Amino acid sequence: MEIFLFLAVIYAPVLAPCVVVGAAVLIVRVRKQRPSIGHLSSVATCALVAVMAAAVSFGAYSWGVTSGFYILDPDQVRAAQGVEGDRIVTRWTLPVSSQCVTSGGVGTELASAWVNPVIFIGLAVSILALLAAVLAGVLRRRSLR
Repeated sequence: MEIFLFLAVIYAPVLAPCVVVGAAVLIVRVRKQRPSIGHLSSVATCALVAVMAAAVSFGAYSWGVTSGFYILDPDQVRAAQGVEGDRIVTRWTLPVSSQCVTSGGVGTELASAWVNPVIFIGLAVSILALLAAVLAGVLRRRSLR
């Protein structure tokens, strides 16, 4: 199970755009096939938007977590990022952070600045879209009665 999680985090930056494009294609197909049934397509559309936002969020998270990640040696992190420093001092998983700190106490952030906003906005959009899908489904059931 641990290897599966490791591989999911490693491959998420590559697979997340594929999930987003696939969900966007499904949204277009649902809208074309059922333009007259508003409730059904809105439930499916909201659910697919939630999947898209979650994929973007997870892709950004894995991009940030794997920035500054090298298996062999922390010196490789500094060399790859062009940062002079003694060692990696901090590594936070949420909000994503990985800092390389010099002996003088000056830290350089290795994770990109866009990662954390994309994660939190993606999670918020995903939760809101799921709530909208549930609400649309409840309204659809009430209208069928």
